[in-house]
Amino acid sequence: MANLAVNIGNLSLKNPVLTASGTFGYGEEFSDFIDLNRLGGFIIKGTTINHREGNPYPRMIETPSGMLNAVGLQNKGVDYFINNIYPRIKDVDSNVIVNVSGATVDDYIAVCEKLAPLDKINAIEVNISCPNVKQGGMAFGTTCDGAAQVAKAVRQAFPKTVIIKLSPNVTDITEIARAVEAEGADAVSLINTLLGMSIDIERQRPHLSTITGGLSGPAVRPVAVRMVWQVSHAVKIPVIGLGGIMNGLDAIEFILAGACAIQVGTANFIDPSVTMKIIDYMDDYCNRHGINDINEIVGLI
Repeated sequence: MANLAVNIGNLSLKNPVLTASGTFGYGEEFSDFIDLNRLGGFIIKGTTINHREGNPYPRMIETPSGMLNAVGLQNKGVDYFINNIYPRIKDVDSNVIVNVSGATVDDYIAVCEKLAPLDKINAIEVNISCPNVKQGGMAFGTTCDGAAQVAKAVRQAFPKTVIIKLSPNVTDITEIARAVEAEGADAVSLINTLLGMSIDIERQRPHLSTITGGLSGPAVRPVAVRMVWQVSHAVKIPVIGLGGIMNGLDAIEFILAGACAIQVGTANFIDPSVTMKIIDYMDDYCNRHGINDINEIVGLI
């Protein structure tokens, strides 16, 4: 068997397969379908300082080769996670990574300070695609200054591995990646969803209550692969690739483009056991190509 172990900063993964936030709940929901212990890690749903109800329904619609969602970070807040969820998942033999979101820099800091003392939370993924109320609704992740501001604050508040999740809805994603690298990010993950829209022509109104939403699934994969390739050549920190990965072939494509690890998102809704199949495919691929260590092919393109 090939060595599938990879490192993201000081975080060691037994294999490159992670699950994408928002598609995997708290991990428990998938325990009837897969062995959570086999995963390189799983990233729990977006967690905020306070309880959030999310956006009004309808907030999800299937599209050709993908889906649009506007769930709106529905969650019960970080204290609920710490008191009710963490005790149930802390003993899983995998990396539990918390996706952190906020409307202000102070929100991010507050969540990070609460998570930092938890022994089994050795990494966070920082979602900088949320509305920044202090900049007229602009997302932190669409400007270098906004992204750097959050990265710097989180770096000071959380002493363990910090992954910054980048928005693709920008002019040059490499500039944003460099900005967060300069402020101490240990890694970047990309891409978050692309902004999209779908209209019900019979009712003559948008399908989503929020009008626009985030596009994910196979439709975004070529864009994601291109951005991963660009960013991997622009920064020295590890890159985690995601966006439309449906099987092992897709996962290897991202690794060749420069991702040291990958995240599986929308595919979990179609096949809840897909992550196990991807891990097996990676091992088979390495064996077929005479690759002893999967790190040998990271960024081969």
